[in-house]
Amino acid sequence: MTNATSIPVLALDGPSGSGKGTIARAVADRLGWHMLDSGAIYRAVGHAAGVRDVDLSDAETMARLAAETRIEFLDPGDGGDARVFVDGVDATDAIRTETAGAAASAIAALPAVRKALLDKQLAFRKSPGLVADGRDMGTVVFPDAPFKVFLTASPAERAERRYKQLKAKGLDVTLTSLLHEIEVRDARDASRAVAPLRPAGDAVVIDTTGQPIPAVVAQVLAVVRKARS
Repeated sequence: MTNATSIPVLALDGPSGSGKGTIARAVADRLGWHMLDSGAIYRAVGHAAGVRDVDLSDAETMARLAAETRIEFLDPGDGGDARVFVDGVDATDAIRTETAGAAASAIAALPAVRKALLDKQLAFRKSPGLVADGRDMGTVVFPDAPFKVFLTASPAERAERRYKQLKAKGLDVTLTSLLHEIEVRDARDASRAVAPLRPAGDAVVIDTTGQPIPAVVAQVLAVVRKARS
């Protein structure tokens, strides 16, 4: 039986809109590794709380909900993004809204919720390797990861990226409101008492502002190659 800690992990952290999800998927495909979208797990729990009308600030109830919620990632088989099912219902589109993102950020500040979701995240560490996308992958969830990258970008560019994504889905959003939400979320994520958003001490920081996706993917793969050599 393979010792989980011997399975390599690339911890890919950074704020919303820094390109983590896109880069993580591309790098995982190139390496042939599994992928963990930890943000989707928090969003899924936030969505479940909305469905059940649970107060997001109720730490005890939210922790219980986090432990009980069934979250499944199903590969569509066509090369597209995994579909996310919450308690058996396809919630892929619902968890990508700004409302779900705000809920995820709010419950991520609750220590009991983070503890309840830790085992769910650790279970993704399977051979031959894992690319873990999140905010505390390299600092809390996989502190022993041999490869750590922290992606960042200017708030303005991150808002622009998010705006294009949401408009492409037909959602009615404004660039001004998205920029404000990103700035508020950054402040909350960076100042929370538990697992604040910050690079791990041994992470390589990459600013993706103005960079095309292939260029960033190449830089992340270079970090892995260098660490392996």
